[in-house]
Amino acid sequence: MKKTSDIHLNQPENNLLSTPLIGDKAPAFEAETTKGIIHFPQDYQGRWVILFSHPADFTPVCTTEFIMFAKMMDDFKALNTELIGLSVDSLSSHIGWLYAIEHDVNFNGLKNIHINFPLIADLSTQIAKQYGMLHPNACSTKTVRSVFFIDPVGTIRAILHYPMCTGRNFAELKRILLSLQLNDEYGVSTPADWQPSDDIIIPNPATVEEAIHAHNRNIDTTSVWFLSLSPIPQNHTSKQSRDTQTVNQSKRPKKQNKRTQKTPSKKGK
Repeated sequence: MKKTSDIHLNQPENNLLSTPLIGDKAPAFEAETTKGIIHFPQDYQGRWVILFSHPADFTPVCTTEFIMFAKMMDDFKALNTELIGLSVDSLSSHIGWLYAIEHDVNFNGLKNIHINFPLIADLSTQIAKQYGMLHPNACSTKTVRSVFFIDPVGTIRAILHYPMCTGRNFAELKRILLSLQLNDEYGVSTPADWQPSDDIIIPNPATVEEAIHAHNRNIDTTSVWFLSLSPIPQNHTSKQSRDTQTVNQSKRPKKQNKRTQKTPSKKGK
């Protein structure tokens, strides 16, 4: 029988599986990029960041993803969010690939797409290892399709990992970002399959009296006190309605909301 000390959990000596977790501070780094040297998180204080990795330049799935990131860049900027890409390719490889995307590639009618966010050249794999982007049982020399949502104070709020064969769902990336920002602003949550015009979940009651009130209020909707839905606050929807219309092109029509529900107020108000 093996001793505990002999079990390495398939973790290589170079610590490829060291992965920060949700709620952790995002590891700091200085990096060479297609936009010059960046210092993270100092250069991005006060803004959200989506830090993502791709397996390799001049590959088909990655090319389609970069076109979509560039297409949605203005949407993300409207949500106070910056994009940072990363792979373990060289800077010259990055430059050549991005040039080819802009001048040669046509994907679903999208062409002449300029990539205007920084792409990190992580030849040493140092940053990829800091963020657990190298998954050795998938490939020890290329990053998987990782996505880190990092808030304006440098805390990791959500993490996604896609396999190399599967391109990312960009409607989902924006949906997650909108949900996190709603949580920060109003202290609310979002239910399963939530879309940006759908109702949100308000916090559960804190007293028996509040629970009774919630139960009575929810009789015609969820029927229970521990699941209370509410429309998104009007001031929030008016501010971001233009930004959220393109999150999911096939999104179902907005349902008519006939119930009277207390709209959550901003945190601290």
